[in-house]
Amino acid sequence: MTHTLVVGAGAAGSALAARLSEDPLHQVTLIEDGAAEPTPQELLDGATLPAAVPGHFANWGYAAELMQDVPHTVPRGRLLGGSSAINGGYFIRARPSDFTRWAEVGGAEWSYERALPLLQSLEHDIDFGDQPGHGARGPVRVARPDQTGVLTTAFYRAACELGFSVEPDKNATGVAPGVGPVPSNIIDGVRVNMAKAYLEPARDRPNLRVLGDTRVLRLRLTAGRVTGVETSTGDISADEVVLCAGSVATPQLLMLSGIGPAEHLTDLGIPVVTDLPVGQGFSDHPNLTVDWIPTRPLLDERERFAFPAALNFDSSGPAAEHPEGDIEVLLSVKSASALFTGKTKGTPGDEDEAGTAKRAGEMQLFVALQQPRGRGRLSLASADPLAQPRIEYRYLEDSADVARMRIAVRAAADLLRSQAFAPLFRRFASLDAVCLADDELLDAWIRSHLGTAIHLSGSAPMGPVVDGAGRVHGIEGLRVADTSLLPTVPSRGTFNTAVFIGELIARQIRAPHANP
Repeated sequence: MTHTLVVGAGAAGSALAARLSEDPLHQVTLIEDGAAEPTPQELLDGATLPAAVPGHFANWGYAAELMQDVPHTVPRGRLLGGSSAINGGYFIRARPSDFTRWAEVGGAEWSYERALPLLQSLEHDIDFGDQPGHGARGPVRVARPDQTGVLTTAFYRAACELGFSVEPDKNATGVAPGVGPVPSNIIDGVRVNMAKAYLEPARDRPNLRVLGDTRVLRLRLTAGRVTGVETSTGDISADEVVLCAGSVATPQLLMLSGIGPAEHLTDLGIPVVTDLPVGQGFSDHPNLTVDWIPTRPLLDERERFAFPAALNFDSSGPAAEHPEGDIEVLLSVKSASALFTGKTKGTPGDEDEAGTAKRAGEMQLFVALQQPRGRGRLSLASADPLAQPRIEYRYLEDSADVARMRIAVRAAADLLRSQAFAPLFRRFASLDAVCLADDELLDAWIRSHLGTAIHLSGSAPMGPVVDGAGRVHGIEGLRVADTSLLPTVPSRGTFNTAVFIGELIARQIRAPHANP
């Protein structure tokens, strides 16, 4: 029997551990730094994001730098289900062109034609499961939020007013990007994270062990082979180790174990096992919110979701440089206060004693650049495994990315200033017409409001660091199976792709033992 140790119980790790444990020839140990307990009730509410707030017990809260002198705190899930237990439930597939790029370095298994059957098998699409290209029997239930709300209706009409097309199924292929509902794993208001979807049905298997409250400190390596891990509770031996710790912790563990840029490791006194460009050139989606004050309270308690619809489009217009869309405007039907704290009291435009607009009634459009050219760097701050790594996004260093972010912000502003939004839109919270019309002023505004979509990818990419099966070059028995291995960030979110990675790598590990 092969003993496989899976590090990290997030979206990819939960799927991979559950799939591996279907094989009685595999003993699977799944290690999670967070508690191995059922998901806390507050994190099942699909309408709020309480764990995205720094300091929450289920949030790693990594310190990062988005641009020079622009700090940010990056939330990542620290519990069973990982970030799938704290995110917004956005479950849109990567685009066929993404898979084409990945297949160039990962091989044929990463082509869209080969990926599609697996994408279908992991989902139970409540809306389109009986249609070609979709699945109706997988572990992940997928539904699209109701589209009849006041804000959602205005969003659709505004997009059409501006000339954008309708995209009724964002997980379909061959359809032009446009405005449409967001496929989601939030079902009847409940965020069904991947621990619930994959691990709960598998927990009674005798060959699956889940260890919570266990921090992996380093890999144990002997003569070019992994033999297990060092943890906060002692060493654990295994025949093979799969890193599913996420695109921050996975490269951190590799480098702490001597797998990474030789010069960087040597500077920190870490013996170099193999010289690989870990942490170099990752990508993510720069984003921000265009905040606005409505004419009246718009919060509808019956809407048990936050992000019902999105507009995707090509910033190049008729040039069609990004035919599957490089800009996204995501509608939030929850105020900032309701979204992150659950508080719903307050009247739009009310001011407190200090004259600051209360955020209870302030609404948001999330704006993101989905195909950035810029690349970031993740490195170790020290050889201490308990120290956070250094994350430098280096956003908007490419002039083309800056220009496209301007287009994105102006598009969001145009949506709000459309005839469709006229009965609802009072004013912007911080933008104004002068700023929108001036590139220099708008660039300064973007910098001061910049955030990240938290879709970090490529910190241990296929090609230079791992192969298409996630095997780390030069180290026998060690694999990576999370978004670290993606050479580029997907053109939509990473959640769906993370689950796909767990499913794909599990099948490749099991292949030698599979029955014909």
